[in-house]
Amino acid sequence: MMTSVDADLIRVLADPLRLQIVTLLARETLCTTHLVEETGARQTNLSNHLRVLREAGFVDTEPCGRFTYYRLRPDVVAQLAGQFAELAETARTAADNKRACP
Repeated sequence: MMTSVDADLIRVLADPLRLQIVTLLARETLCTTHLVEETGARQTNLSNHLRVLREAGFVDTEPCGRFTYYRLRPDVVAQLAGQFAELAETARTAADNKRACP
């Protein structure tokens, strides 16, 4: 069990559409209309995924007239990446550790 990596954040990114949204938002701040065009997803489905990303802390919103823009929070992505880097380092240093069978 991975205790050093935030499992909730991994579950959020496990959905292919949410991962695509995060990838798009890494490049630029986009509104829902842009995301519908880029992903081909229905607006209601996309809104649900954006809500999950917002609640998990991956994205911030910025109202702009009748549109809402979404911006990726790089600090959250960096935190998750750091947890994976620590996990990888632990695996490197423990590569020769082998527990004997009873």
